[in-house]
Amino acid sequence: MRHATAATETMENNSFTVTDLYKICTHCERLSKKDSGVRIPRPLGNGPSRFIPEKEILQISKVDPRTQSIFEDAFAALGRLDNISLVMGFHPQYLESFLRTQHYLLQMDGPLSLHYRHYIGIMAAARHQCSYLVNLHVNDFLQVGGDPKWLNGLDGAPQKLQALGELNKILAHRPWLLTKAHIEHLLKAEEHSWSLAELIHAVVLLTHYHSLASFTFGCGITPEIHSDGGHTFRPPSVSQYWVCDIANDNGHGNDLEEKRGSHQVSGEVEVLMERMKLLQECRDEEEASQEEMATRFEREKTESMLVATAEDEECVPSRDVSRHFEDPSYGYKDFSRRGEHVPTFRVQDYSWEDHGYSLVNRLYPDVGQLLDEKFQMAYNLTYNTMAMHKDVDTSMLRRAIWNYIHCMFGIRYDDYDYGEINQLLDRSFKVYIKTMVCSPEKTTKRMYESFWRQFQHSEKVHVNLLLMEARMQAELLYALRAITRYMT
Repeated sequence: MRHATAATETMENNSFTVTDLYKICTHCERLSKKDSGVRIPRPLGNGPSRFIPEKEILQISKVDPRTQSIFEDAFAALGRLDNISLVMGFHPQYLESFLRTQHYLLQMDGPLSLHYRHYIGIMAAARHQCSYLVNLHVNDFLQVGGDPKWLNGLDGAPQKLQALGELNKILAHRPWLLTKAHIEHLLKAEEHSWSLAELIHAVVLLTHYHSLASFTFGCGITPEIHSDGGHTFRPPSVSQYWVCDIANDNGHGNDLEEKRGSHQVSGEVEVLMERMKLLQECRDEEEASQEEMATRFEREKTESMLVATAEDEECVPSRDVSRHFEDPSYGYKDFSRRGEHVPTFRVQDYSWEDHGYSLVNRLYPDVGQLLDEKFQMAYNLTYNTMAMHKDVDTSMLRRAIWNYIHCMFGIRYDDYDYGEINQLLDRSFKVYIKTMVCSPEKTTKRMYESFWRQFQHSEKVHVNLLLMEARMQAELLYALRAITRYMT
């Protein structure tokens, strides 16, 4: 740590860019290992993301001093700068809100002990086989005094945490199945029971890390050099690099194919903008009846189940990840399958603004406010640009993305015309959204590149922030509604 401390002291007297901080983090790790007589590792990946060029990420703070300041504060506080923060740095306003909320959930006073918080983070991330987040919180769990025996498997953890496994499973994959009976089981478990305040804290952590796993996979986040899977001691090998990339669907592709693809999508931004303009004109001219709006929602909800994720690709979780949860075969299932009827969740009957926010704030003070600010930041964030076009109102597009995700979870807004979704979101984009939100571990670079091919990486990261926050709010709505029903 003396190298990190020295770097922090130096930073206070100098102007550092994110490139400098990134190099410091990597250099400190190498020095610490060198001092202890261990071979110096070499990073496995090329930067913080497999999907976004390293140079583009490391240029962020040179453009925006605010981002640089946020990075410096994070580095000074934690002694590290993780790759999730580096990628989120494309949007400093959001990053600031995200880091503030996450710090409160993990470090500040709250119903749950510190080691419980990190263990719940491990459980949540493991549901999606997100080894990046699992390894991050395994280290944090041990640093705050967690019992190493708990890391041998969920059956080695206290009964109280084991009982949370069912809630974790349902929230991650089929939150519409959650009932007040599940809540009652946790709150009335005799000596292993949860208090309401503890349960709210746990629910917020579970939904936070389920959705953060989506962002991690959706942006192709790679492990830092000091993490498991982030380094190797082998010398660089060009052939080995290519084999690895091809195996993970992350090859650089053929230049001819890229040019052909670029030609095929030329004008997609203009087409999308024209559709937005026509939809706005239709809104102004006539308004659909409530019956027609309900019909369009049901149609979109049914069609969303026909959008396939990479279901044919078998993803078998490693033992290191799967030991932190039970029933690995339990995953996302479409709620509108023939013969299965689940009532639509009407936001007008139970919403975050009118119900969930106040419940969270009452049982876990200040967290409702922090979450609300984060939701609003992601939903309203705009630079009024679309690819190379400026002065564009993107509110219609952002709302379509948010509402489509909630639609996949059966959540309906009575005042929204779901007919707009098919006009604004093409099939490749829907495949990416559904995969990242419902089965993020199956997200590939090809999926990331196949939608909005003329847009900037920063715009795609913005999309991933929307997907992450919309998913978290959807899970929270189901959980908080179940808790409310138990309380009443």
